[in-house]
Amino acid sequence: MSSTVKDVAKLAGVSTATVSRVINNDKRISEKTKNKVMICIKELDYRINNVARSLKTNKTYTIGFICPEIPNEFFMTVAKGIEDELGKYGYSVLFCTSNEDVNQEANKIRLLCEKCVDGIIIIPVSSESIHFNKFNEFNIPLVLVDRLVNNFSADTVLVDNINGCYEAMEYLIKIKGQRSIGFIGGDIRLTSAKERFEGYKRALSDYSMMFDEKIVKFGDFHVQSGYSLMQELVNQAYVPNYVFISNYFMHVGATKYLIQNMKNTKYSISIASFDDMDVSSILGFCEVRVKQPMLEMGSRAVQLLLKRINHEELSFPQIIRLKTALIVNDD
Repeated sequence: MSSTVKDVAKLAGVSTATVSRVINNDKRISEKTKNKVMICIKELDYRINNVARSLKTNKTYTIGFICPEIPNEFFMTVAKGIEDELGKYGYSVLFCTSNEDVNQEANKIRLLCEKCVDGIIIIPVSSESIHFNKFNEFNIPLVLVDRLVNNFSADTVLVDNINGCYEAMEYLIKIKGQRSIGFIGGDIRLTSAKERFEGYKRALSDYSMMFDEKIVKFGDFHVQSGYSLMQELVNQAYVPNYVFISNYFMHVGATKYLIQNMKNTKYSISIASFDDMDVSSILGFCEVRVKQPMLEMGSRAVQLLLKRINHEELSFPQIIRLKTALIVNDD
């Protein structure tokens, strides 16, 4: 026979109302009482009746998360931050992918709204915002992560892309003494791509270095794009000594090209890269990386969303920018 709220209350020496408040993360409950009740819940293997809980609270205790693609270490690390933080509050998460398609993103928004999730966290596929009006229809809170969208105000968690890129550029200029630094970037309609390019240009300006459009290349944030753009850069008349690459996957593609063609080029190119993933440290050619707080991006998005769900006082919109860290190879 399964345990009940009364069983938990009796073992913990508290009222059933206190157990209910602990389950629903009532801030009036002390940490000492909360911990005691949670230990008893675990000991009795008490399972919350989510259907009854939803009927009583008018919440499903479910959050939707939409990201552009699943096989992406950045998105999935953010997702882990989301899931870990939600677990602290008794929430579950439904994962969806937009497959980098605006129409699919719109469909997933509608699907999650119809599933009556309590809120949605999105890494937008583009800067388009027309389909975001669904949130107004369903009155469901939303938090954007990593990217803004045009003409739509929402709570957002971003990293300090401009200063992260600027710090890496400053290292190359001041410490490495470089005066020739190329740039490989993503689609500048995306917030992250646009701001990283802004950091690159700002560093050049502040250190009286000429902006040379011939050594600046744009594509998208994927491996093949990094490969193709490095190929273009290496095979033109003037090749810079260093190249700043504005995300991990383009970095992988650019490195792949250099490895495959080392014998065919007389140039020696070093790389600075935005992002620091599990294998970043073993990729050749890279001397400096900009590390994003990916887990924190997910957890902070959850914290913002839960405040909206619980109708806590917040000025609207809240835009949080998290600091990056500069990682320099020791060798």
